[in-house]
Amino acid sequence: MSVLRELLQRAVEVGVSDVHIKSDAEPIFRVSGDLVKSGFEVLTREHLTEVIKDILPPHMTHIYEAEHEADFSLAEPGIGRFRVNLFNAQGAPTIAMRHVKDRIPTFEQLRLPPQMAKLAEAERGIILLAGTTGSGKSTTLACVINEINRTQRCRIITVEDPIEYLFDDLESVVTQREVGLDTSSFQNALKHLMRQDPDVILIGEMRDRNSIRTALLAAETGHLVLSTLHAGTSDLAIPRMLDVFPADEQDQIRLGLAGNLHAVVCQRLVPDIQGGVVPAVEIMINTSTVRKLIEKNNLDTLAAAIATGKEDGMQSFNQSIYSLIKSGLINEKEGMRYASNPESLRMNLQGIFLDEGSRILST
Repeated sequence: MSVLRELLQRAVEVGVSDVHIKSDAEPIFRVSGDLVKSGFEVLTREHLTEVIKDILPPHMTHIYEAEHEADFSLAEPGIGRFRVNLFNAQGAPTIAMRHVKDRIPTFEQLRLPPQMAKLAEAERGIILLAGTTGSGKSTTLACVINEINRTQRCRIITVEDPIEYLFDDLESVVTQREVGLDTSSFQNALKHLMRQDPDVILIGEMRDRNSIRTALLAAETGHLVLSTLHAGTSDLAIPRMLDVFPADEQDQIRLGLAGNLHAVVCQRLVPDIQGGVVPAVEIMINTSTVRKLIEKNNLDTLAAAIATGKEDGMQSFNQSIYSLIKSGLINEKEGMRYASNPESLRMNLQGIFLDEGSRILST
């Protein structure tokens, strides 16, 4: 067994989410959000260079040589699949690997709120999965796609960099394209996407103007578009996308989002009482209220609309964390760490709830 296979075998056995390997240092695992030593041998720079030669796909070799960075997927038979980010640090090769589970989990297995299943019933519009790095965006997105795949007869096309979860054709027909392997670039793939007869489109990440414009065009023409975005809360997703554009284009893009956004879901992975993690989920649905706020550029009031939109399927991070504490999944200490407003959560746990004007609703 090769050194890397042995390391990855051990990693999967202990339930890691990530593996970090750098020259002349002991590999590090991330388990349930915490960094722990692997207990594995130190890999020299020369040894790590040989490992990279073995795993780097031929089509990525020139990219790594030119840019000193590369993203690709790795399948180790009998062990599992990994998303690999290869980069240089202080002139030496370094590897970050994310373990991708073989089976796509269900909403129930991920312990997602029941509103999430409703999102998979959407026929058109843009659904964004937001969060920081390592917050479970890709897994939740795969869960939504697989629910569509399981329950609807659609043509689903994905553009990913790299492909993470693999989908079998169930009720739907799924075509997965990987940047670098199946297409030269995101831009090239998106250019031809609308000619491939999609019903549902997955764009790995809203990373630039082109991907946002493509998503808007697809939604405007009746397609369902799913993607991820780096944003700390659901309401911040809108300004995050607008900031990609020059000032003279932002009004047009904002109005396009107001008319075509379906929902923004933001996640934080919170340590649970059993030593694992559970997602705290903030959900913003593009109701008539939310749409008007976006149209009028009142983006700073979106958070309040989320908090008061429970009847429409919305919930804030504080409300999600409150439910997780009350259901016994997490303790109060962790809840406070991950709450958007710890003081408000503390009052809620004491039975005190305030309205938008800070008036007491109930005790």
